[in-house]
Amino acid sequence: MEIANPIYDVVFKYMMDDNKVAKLLLSAIIGEEIENLDFKPQEYSTALEIRSITVYRLDFAARIKTKTGEYKQVIVEIQKAKFPTDIMRFRKYLGEQYAKEDNVIIKTNKKGEEQKQALPIISIYFLGHNLEHTDASVIKVNRNYIDIIEGKEIAKREEFIESLTHDSYVIQISKLKGKRRNELEILLSIFDQSNIEEDHHILNVKEADFPKKYRIIIRRLQKAISEKVVRKTMDVEDEILAELENKERTIAKKDKALEEKDKALEEKNKVIEQKDKTIEQKDKTIEEKDKAIEEKDKAIKEHFQMIEDLKRRLEQLEAKK
Repeated sequence: MEIANPIYDVVFKYMMDDNKVAKLLLSAIIGEEIENLDFKPQEYSTALEIRSITVYRLDFAARIKTKTGEYKQVIVEIQKAKFPTDIMRFRKYLGEQYAKEDNVIIKTNKKGEEQKQALPIISIYFLGHNLEHTDASVIKVNRNYIDIIEGKEIAKREEFIESLTHDSYVIQISKLKGKRRNELEILLSIFDQSNIEEDHHILNVKEADFPKKYRIIIRRLQKAISEKVVRKTMDVEDEILAELENKERTIAKKDKALEEKDKALEEKNKVIEQKDKTIEQKDKTIEEKDKAIEEKDKAIKEHFQMIEDLKRRLEQLEAKK
């Protein structure tokens, strides 16, 4: 079965626009059953213009309610290629989520008063490039409360801590290749780029390989292929990515050229510094020579003066005779 490649922002958005599909995917990743989900990616769109093309970089955010009645804010980032600006963009977006005044829920305290409570945040990152030190396909960054003095884990969660720290999930897309060790990896195989067709917008999967509860996701991605707007936007995303990669290469070349110029300038400065040092040494030598000549002249002058004094004394003695 052919499905649209969900690594593309437009396909991911199309997939997640189906509330049931979104709940299934996010529930599987975070390991919690989601009772309710409010997904509004359009609120987090920013325009990106390259040449005559205008597209939208979609940052995905969803407010969820778990089966236990807890509300959380889930943010999802998909990065097909690695760029130096990625981490700062992720940090900026994460900071915006912490700063948003509407990322709160209203709760009633013990006195019966309504008060705002900041939503705990969960971040999910789909990476098209590899991390340096692990081949794990799915990584959970899990926070534990530890009593440092007693050396014990604290089981009860605190609103203060939950509001200021967050759990994260990192999915290395390249490490999903051929791995189907549990239900989560089976589900995430919809991102496995080794299933790519000649048209890299399309992946080829077997619906029968997926548990029945996840087949709705496969069908949603299959449906995306027939959407002209989706296909056209995928083409635009490719062009945007190519432009960004070209810019990165141009910047890298300029950086290398500047580095070489700086190195050449540094070498030149070293030569000039050495010359200055040599000139300084010569000047010092000349100064010492001038001083020696001056002292010699002084000694000669004193010597002639002494001879003159002796001559005068001899003349005086001769005169007395």
